[in-house]
Amino acid sequence: MMLVCDAAPARAQDPAPQAPPAARVSVLTRSSFHLTAEHVSGDDPRFVWDTNFGGDLDLVDYGYGRINFLANYQAILGEQFRAFDPTQGNYILAGESTLRARRVEVGAVFFHQSRHLSDRPKRQPVDWNMFGIGVQTSGRTGRLQVHARGDVRGVVQKSFVDYTWEVQTTGRMEYAVRGPMALVANGSLRVLGTDGSQSRGTQTGARGEGGLRIAGTGAAVEFFIAAERRVDPYPLEFGTVTWASAGFKLLSR
Repeated sequence: MMLVCDAAPARAQDPAPQAPPAARVSVLTRSSFHLTAEHVSGDDPRFVWDTNFGGDLDLVDYGYGRINFLANYQAILGEQFRAFDPTQGNYILAGESTLRARRVEVGAVFFHQSRHLSDRPKRQPVDWNMFGIGVQTSGRTGRLQVHARGDVRGVVQKSFVDYTWEVQTTGRMEYAVRGPMALVANGSLRVLGTDGSQSRGTQTGARGEGGLRIAGTGAAVEFFIAAERRVDPYPLEFGTVTWASAGFKLLSR
């Protein structure tokens, strides 16, 4: 599962649709973990570093589909009070039950996100729950591997935010260069419907990144540069911001 939150993409690796259905039920069949950090451009002292830690786990594989659980914690650091000053701590929890059909996997998704301030007062809850459908597929041609996913979700509960629905697409390309090295590119597009309570219409966010992946026997590292338009980057403010960033990802194999 790949989910992109409003504050930053949740950087779990995308599990490709699995091989042809097995005859038996298996548990804890696949896991993926990530640790990312990137330095953000701009002169807003609240946004200097963006970090994420999390992963996802296939709890049960029932042959014709699977049940997946995803968790991500995001810490955004600025420099208002001190160097490396934590300003936000945000959580994503998501679950998905899927069905496989050849190279396509379709899932029913539950998504929860809550956003918090760090070392700053906040009594107002900022969170929302969504239900929806996700579709993903993967393919390989020679040295090129491609993964694509699309999600449509509706908001069923919310606090503070004005979101009503979300459409999100993500894609990844990986081209093997030599030995353990590969060129990688990731992109995402996020469209959010709103209820009009904040006097604004549909919101759009997007991100594109490219870099180099080096894979070892037990883990991999990616170095990347990115450009992003982010919706509502600060939990208690409504708006968008555009910035560039550079960073790295530590990934399980």
